[in-house]
Parts: sequence; structure tokens; C-alpha cells
Amino acid sequence: MQDMKFCQSCGMPLSGDPQLLGTNADGSKNEDYCEYCYVDGKYTVDTTMDRMIEFCIPHVLAANPQMTEDSARAMMKEMYPTLKRWQGK
Repeated sequence: MQDMKFCQSCGMPLSGDPQLLGTNADGSKNEDYCEYCYVDGKYTVDTTMDRMIEFCIPHVLAANPQMTEDSARAMMKEMYPTLKRWQGK
């Protein structure tokens, strides 16, 4: 799991499938962000970390049915401040 890459905005696993990667302004793939968070060199949504967490909770729960909403929120509140987009915010 240590070698696994995650979107540096939403935390989605980037499993090595280049289709999941966002794009830079020149159209090249961006290794740090997913296609939902970063397109053409810009974030797709101007949001706060807390809003991003709330938006992502249903997706985390769908991928991890054993988790509760509270445990998903707690996990993301711990993880998100370590992601590039949210560091120092």
C-alpha cells in the first residue's frame, strides 16, 4: 500500500490506469491528480477540503461497504491534510 499512488486532491487510488489521470495544460497526463479533479492544468472544482471530504464520502462507502460514514470521514480528515492540494490549508 505504501507504493500505491493517490489523487492529491480527492485521495482516489490511481491504480496505474492512465485513463484515471488528470491532464496538464498541454494535454499530457498529470501523475498527481485524477481525471475528476484536474483537467487542462486546473482543478475542476473550486472547493474546500471539508466540502471535498463530504462529496467523497458516498464514493468511499461504495468502495468500502464495511466502513461507516463516521469512519470514512475520520479517515479522510486524517489523510487529506497530507495531500498536495490541501497541505498548509
